[in-house]
Amino acid sequence: MNPQGSETLLPKELQLEWTLATTVSIYVLLKFLQGGGAGTSGFISNLRSFLWTQVQQYTSRVVQVRLFGHLHSLSLRWHLGRHTGDVLSSVDRGTSSINNLLSYIIFSILPTIADILIAILYFVSYFSALFGLIVFICLLIYLTFTILITEWRTKYRRDMNTQDNNAKSKAVDSLLNFETVKYYNAEGYEVTCFEEAILKYQQSEWKTNASLALLNQTQNLIIGSGLLAGSLLCAYMVTEGQFQVGDYVLFGTYIIQLYTPLNWFGTYYRLIQSSFIDMENMFKILTEHKEVKDDVSATDLQLTTGEVKFQNVCFSYTEGNVILRGISFTVMAGQTVALVGQSGSGKSTILRLLFRFYDVQGGCIRIDEQDISRVS
Repeated sequence: MNPQGSETLLPKELQLEWTLATTVSIYVLLKFLQGGGAGTSGFISNLRSFLWTQVQQYTSRVVQVRLFGHLHSLSLRWHLGRHTGDVLSSVDRGTSSINNLLSYIIFSILPTIADILIAILYFVSYFSALFGLIVFICLLIYLTFTILITEWRTKYRRDMNTQDNNAKSKAVDSLLNFETVKYYNAEGYEVTCFEEAILKYQQSEWKTNASLALLNQTQNLIIGSGLLAGSLLCAYMVTEGQFQVGDYVLFGTYIIQLYTPLNWFGTYYRLIQSSFIDMENMFKILTEHKEVKDDVSATDLQLTTGEVKFQNVCFSYTEGNVILRGISFTVMAGQTVALVGQSGSGKSTILRLLFRFYDVQGGCIRIDEQDISRVS
């Protein structure tokens, strides 16, 4: 403040330098937050990746642990009827798909929708409602065809996953039974089966990629048509004197910037659809019911002497094929008993029932006079 009480004004040169310094500083700050280009990530992107890592790890851990626990809770019958490679492939693909799905929705789909809405409002306010209508119609057609074609090609993606599981199952099962393969000199047969499985997978993969190329070409055609319609309208208004040449350049630049996230929107929708398909087998495993369940009032098994008693036990793996019919015997504490009989007579079945891999369909098994179907 001067003696007269009025402010001392800054020279124009100093004001200009201050404005330029402020503008440059804001620009540098924004580039720092966004990233410097050439593949480098900005502060916000790095912070997002850092924070998202814990979310991704937690989700992956919870899903895998739950799946692993559920697999151990399923019956022996289910495990004997499934291929190990098929199960592991479904679990691995489904877990990674959940993480991808969350990332696509939060960091790609929602920002893209926001870009589209802002772009339509901008075209309506800065240019005219006709430009906004062109952009809106183009977006509507684009999204409609993207959804329809993506839903149509879902069957190819599902079949590709099935063939991939089959190929991995053959490889894993063949290697797990390496000794048996050697006994029967069946190396050539196993290799041929594996090659046939790969060929079936590649046929499904080709259909998936071909349908993807059709989707991309359709999207490019719609985007190009919208760009042509908007450019012709803008050029007409320039010739009529309603727009300047700079407005035409602004329109072309901005609409191209709009179509870039729109193109990614179609890509991410396709990836989301693929993630749902990849999770199908995993969810199918989670819906498998336990064959052997503890009774609601089940208590812990109380061991005293260790007497085992089979009382009129009946059991069959499949309907009409009875393995055990009215089996009764008692093994006293400390007694050694041998089960002798031809293959398929039920020796292994008796042990499986004793360990309660299956529930008996008639009679009961008692340990120290406790029915094992009524203990935990």
